[in-house]
Amino acid sequence: MFARCGKIFAITALVFSTGLHWAALQTVAWTTMLAANLGNESFSEAVAQTFDGEHPCPLCKVIAVGKKSENKSATAALKLKLEFPPIAEKTILIAPKFVPAFSPSTFSADLFFARPPVPPPRGFFV
Repeated sequence: MFARCGKIFAITALVFSTGLHWAALQTVAWTTMLAANLGNESFSEAVAQTFDGEHPCPLCKVIAVGKKSENKSATAALKLKLEFPPIAEKTILIAPKFVPAFSPSTFSADLFFARPPVPPPRGFFV
C-alpha cells in the first residue's frame, strides 16, 4: 500500500515538475474548443479557429496566466548567484608510488571460462 502511494506521489511530482499538467489542460481546452467550433463551422474552419491563437477560450486564458506565473518564479530562482569557496591556485596531483601490474601468467582469458570451486567459498561475514 505504501509502495503504491510512493509511486503515485513520485509520478505526480514528476508531472508537475515537468509542466505536463499544463499540456494536459491545454489538450482539454483545445478539444473543448474544437467540439464547440464544429457545431458552427466546417471542419477546416473549426480547426483553424481553434489553433490560430486569436480566439482563446476562458480555459486557455487561465492556462496562459498560470504558465506566466510559473515562469516568473522559475526565472527568479535562476537569478540567484552560486558562490563557491576559494580554492588553491595551484593543484598538484601526485602519482602513487606503487602501481600493481597484472602479468600474463596471473591474468588470462582462461580464467573467464573456469568453473567456480565447489562448494562456493563462504563470505567473510557468513
